[in-house]
Amino acid sequence: MTGTDPLEVYTAFDARRTAAGEVRDRHSPFAGAGDEAHARIAERVERLRPELVELARDLYAHPEVAFEEVRSAEQVALLLERHGARVERGAHGLPTSFRATSGTSGPHFAIVAEYDALPGIGHACGHNIIAAVAVGAYLAATDLVPDARLTLIGAPAEESGGGKELIIRAGGFDDVDAAGMVHPSVGSDVSPIYGGGGTSGVRRVRVTYHGRAGHAALSPYLGLNALDAVVTAYQSIAQLRQHILPVDRIHGVITDGGAAANIVPERASAVFLVRSTELDTLSVLTDRVVDILEAAALSTGTRAEVEVDFEPAYLPLRPNVELNKRFAAALAGRGRIAPLEPVAPRQGGPSTDMGNVSWFVPAIHPALGLGAAEGVLPHNADFADSTVEPPAFDAMADAAIALAGTAVDFLADGGLREAVAAEFAAAGGSRRWEA
Repeated sequence: MTGTDPLEVYTAFDARRTAAGEVRDRHSPFAGAGDEAHARIAERVERLRPELVELARDLYAHPEVAFEEVRSAEQVALLLERHGARVERGAHGLPTSFRATSGTSGPHFAIVAEYDALPGIGHACGHNIIAAVAVGAYLAATDLVPDARLTLIGAPAEESGGGKELIIRAGGFDDVDAAGMVHPSVGSDVSPIYGGGGTSGVRRVRVTYHGRAGHAALSPYLGLNALDAVVTAYQSIAQLRQHILPVDRIHGVITDGGAAANIVPERASAVFLVRSTELDTLSVLTDRVVDILEAAALSTGTRAEVEVDFEPAYLPLRPNVELNKRFAAALAGRGRIAPLEPVAPRQGGPSTDMGNVSWFVPAIHPALGLGAAEGVLPHNADFADSTVEPPAFDAMADAAIALAGTAVDFLADGGLREAVAAEFAAAGGSRRWEA
């Protein structure tokens, strides 16, 4: 509990949103790596395209959830090795993480891959495409800039588990100067960040209520109903939703409601996800939820066991505009126009542990539509199917070319690196989550 006054935080939030403006200068003044390097990238990705398509299809056909991506990580590693990359399996202390690096010194850019799926609905967030894009970008950009380093970091458990935060804690980004990845999205549009208007940070809160069992018919008055506590908490959080910021989200499920209807439940549990678009508002909202959970125990005579951040918190994405400009410039060569404005979110957005990376080093996380049919949205099985259709593979190739172009521009152009670093410093520099 921070003891922070929500009114004070929310008033400051409104002031920041009122002052937020668009990026007026869309032009990147930096030369980057030059036209020849970008042409070579495009040629390399097109040569790799059949193998990248095969990889995306293979991961789609064999989805694996968080920390179980054994086959998926191996398929990516084998493809990299077929093209001469040296792959460290089980990197960063995580069995399903990997790392490949070219170069030994100089500026360092990291391309990030994801490959975990969702339970029951497979690659309905398109991580099979993310992996293919990352592999294509890494292999296309390798060795194009002398005296520089390029790394591909395989990050498991984005959907749950916070693999990238665990990699940060293990030192996997300590010597990285900037990082990037590309996420699939809906339609055919390009967004500077996943979700279009922004991403939310998310914290996970688990509560277990401990009551006292009793015969539900003979002597219910001798019991203390833990399920009543969960229901009270759930309903109270529903009432809280009327009085939170428009960009905030709270959602949860009851994970344990008791053993049998004729026994007063002595144990019941629930899990809630708490989301907000800024660090201070995320902290305040979490405090308010915890207050409700504890109050529900008081009202039912039970005891609340509350766990906050039982998985790593995901931070709101902080995209680097100078890097986004280079991505947009590279993508323009593929006939796609990418907006650059870091628009203040008007509603709640999805969450990603790439947000944690973006607070640790300068990073981008643009989203590129896969051309799925109207109404087909992520986290739906139909979206998973859309990732293995021809429009998705066109987007995959374009994204790999643009991400590789961004990497080589950063590595080749000292002025661009200085501008990226200056923007990052002005935004507060490197920061880790502290509850």
